Amino acid sequence: MQAIILAAGMGRRLKEYTKDNTKCMVPVNGVRLIDRLLGQLAKLKLNRVIIVVGYKGKELCEYIESQYGKKLTDDCPLVFAENPVYDKTNNIYSLAIVKDKLQEDDTLLIESDLIFSNRIIPMIVDNPYPNLALVARYESWMDGTMVRLDEEQNIVNFISKEAFDYQDAGSYYKTVNIYKLSQQFSQQKYVPFLDAYTKAVGNNEYYENVLRIISLLNNHDMKALPIGQEKWYEIDDKQDLDIAEALFANEKDVIRKYYGRYGGFWRFPQMLDFCYLVNPYFPSRRMKDELRANFDTLLTEYPSGMKVNTLIASKCFGVSESYIVPGNGAAELIKVLMESTIGRTGFVRPTFEEYPNRFDKESQVTYIPENEDYRYSADDLMTFFEDKGIRQLMLINPDNPSGNFIPKSDVLRLAQWCEERGTRLVVDESFVDFSENYAANSLLSDHILEAHPRMVVMKSISKSYGVPGLRLGILASADKELIARMKKEVSIWNLNSFAEFFMQIYNKHEKDYLRACDKFVKERTDFERQLRSIPYFRVMPSQANYFLCEVLPPYSAKEIVIYMLKQHNILTRDCSAKPGLNPQKQYMRIAIRNHEDNTRLIEGLKELVK
Repeated sequence: MQAIILAAGMGRRLKEYTKDNTKCMVPVNGVRLIDRLLGQLAKLKLNRVIIVVGYKGKELCEYIESQYGKKLTDDCPLVFAENPVYDKTNNIYSLAIVKDKLQEDDTLLIESDLIFSNRIIPMIVDNPYPNLALVARYESWMDGTMVRLDEEQNIVNFISKEAFDYQDAGSYYKTVNIYKLSQQFSQQKYVPFLDAYTKAVGNNEYYENVLRIISLLNNHDMKALPIGQEKWYEIDDKQDLDIAEALFANEKDVIRKYYGRYGGFWRFPQMLDFCYLVNPYFPSRRMKDELRANFDTLLTEYPSGMKVNTLIASKCFGVSESYIVPGNGAAELIKVLMESTIGRTGFVRPTFEEYPNRFDKESQVTYIPENEDYRYSADDLMTFFEDKGIRQLMLINPDNPSGNFIPKSDVLRLAQWCEERGTRLVVDESFVDFSENYAANSLLSDHILEAHPRMVVMKSISKSYGVPGLRLGILASADKELIARMKKEVSIWNLNSFAEFFMQIYNKHEKDYLRACDKFVKERTDFERQLRSIPYFRVMPSQANYFLCEVLPPYSAKEIVIYMLKQHNILTRDCSAKPGLNPQKQYMRIAIRNHEDNTRLIEGLKELVK
């Protein structure tokens, strides 16, 4: 068997990265794509490796010869072929240049802008079927040639970009651009059709078009081999390069490269995100259908300004217009609130660090519970802050990451205590709808706000309502002066049309939301039971949609995070360095997803023990 690598393209979309080199010379985490690929091929018993060069071909050839000489291994010579018109042709011409060599042996055909796991090449080589295309289930990040398969994994059609239909996307597979072609297939089918196609259509085409024509003959010459959970990425632009560096990061950098993204994990193939915290059972399918039905209008029309969105938020959450301000996520409102606050402010740690990060460090007064589960009550807070001279007290309830929860009656008692001292109490109840008896636990009502005019209630709609992509949050208080100031500080168009429409239609779907919360509480009980079966976790009680777990020897949180990411494509959160947690111990925060996802996580954690 031989390998043919197509490396003639200019890689224009990579901009400055390919100014002086072709795409396969671009490094990913310090290793050039060509070096990674040749290293993987060196493990095979190949008769030769043929590299078709074009743009910056001389530099590529010189680099490869300087690193490997004339041979990849003792029995595997390196052969170069040149596409002199790389800027006027496409990869069909690059392959046509070596069509004679293609017919001389069984061939691995590989494009040079790929990065993939070390298990992928053996998958296709060891498979007994002679003509194979590696494929992956279609995902939104993918571009290029798609295929359809029958029940026996025969490729029955190649789908061009022009023929791509999003209505059928669920049945598509993306070609990984790694093929195995038998010598017989190349001689009798592929090359004859290649000659005819280029003669009729020209050279500015793709070699997959020839395979597409062959597939239409219904003789099932080409089968597909789905790669399942194996990692791969095609690097066409800067964003692809950034994602590839996270996907294939070494153990030293992998956590930093993922955590530093602060979301956007839907770009990563089939990864399960157990870091970020959202309701797994809402929005309902019916609500999503209503959003989809209005997609075109919402995408192409301006949203309303603050006045109208305040009215809609008032209707949606049952608070008077003069008491509420909607935000572009709670983060926008947190920033405005904290940066306009003057005076000593009390914080409970460990906590959601966005609040203290937005506040003067010299004016922070921190309370850390003195117990291993980080439990605390309203009385604990009143006792600690009694003589601290604070002007504002921050309470996340349930707290993040501990899951500690103070009952509503005690929060109101704390609010009264703050009123008597002229202290503002800020209660973030972003997770309160996950608590038991959740329907009675919210502070969002006019009579509660009016009874405690110094109290501010913050709520991230992303978390409990499962819509983080909308970027929606609210702040409520009977302090009309504060609300008016907040509205002046944020942009008049701080909400997008989708967030506005969500609030507009929510009340029609409120029963579905309540059912989702009921379902979640039951799932949390079951998930807690399963987590407690993991011998290296000490699980702390929680009234939120996550559990804080102490990691017990012999493992560290970092080891578990890396193992789950590398072996199971599951991202978890190491929060050992979070302020307020015991620095001598290890901790992880585990989000709660739906039952299927939670089961997959538990199975992965149990495999670590094995």
